[in-house]
Amino acid sequence: MTRIDTETKRKLREMGVPALIDALETQDDTLTMGMSFEERIKLVVNDAHATFTHAKVEGLIRRAGLRYPNADLRRLDLVEQRGLDRGVIAQLGTCTFIARQQNVVFQGFTGSGKSYLGSALAKQACAHRYRAHYIRMPDLEESWAAARDRPAGKEKWLRKYAAFTLLVIDEWLLDRPDDQVRSMLLELLERRYDATSTVFCTQYPKKDWHQRLGSGVHADAIMDRIVHNTIWIETGGTNMREHVASTA
Repeated sequence: MTRIDTETKRKLREMGVPALIDALETQDDTLTMGMSFEERIKLVVNDAHATFTHAKVEGLIRRAGLRYPNADLRRLDLVEQRGLDRGVIAQLGTCTFIARQQNVVFQGFTGSGKSYLGSALAKQACAHRYRAHYIRMPDLEESWAAARDRPAGKEKWLRKYAAFTLLVIDEWLLDRPDDQVRSMLLELLERRYDATSTVFCTQYPKKDWHQRLGSGVHADAIMDRIVHNTIWIETGGTNMREHVASTA
């Protein structure tokens, strides 16, 4: 096992590389015997980088505020019975839709697993080192209402929510938005359009959105910034809460 003197440890910590210290100190000399200096350094750096990456991903997941932190796209129940396409789900898991600035809509009945899928997709984005955030539509509206009464609050709020590489809005259009919320949605989605990806989890099919958005010019503009570059996924009518309860 490699031993590092106290002064060298201090310098490494000062440089912000504690993972490198751990990797050096846990390197097994019996496994590295006969390796060249370059090979041993490469092994240490690979181990330290893996630790660093894991810590960074865990931090992204923790800050994403997921409703289901343990959600996993690779562990979905009743995929075929719910009408989900394994190929489409697997493709979403690659997060290439984020690189293409595409949106995703999970639409289905109450309890059909939309929130789980939204959380799982946000978690997968974090694993790809993207900054993701999950929020329920009622909480988004409440946050906006609090921000707009503060000095420069509207602009700070919009910058914050426009900056997430992936934003998951759950319970989308659960309540009909008023004029102020419609204006906020238009501005937010305009800033995110063609720059980031947004996931909408909703029980309402696309044909009902325009009416729930007020059927006016704001509804036209909001829809225009969502529907043209979006992957639409039906989550079916199976109540996953009942399924989970029955198998617990």
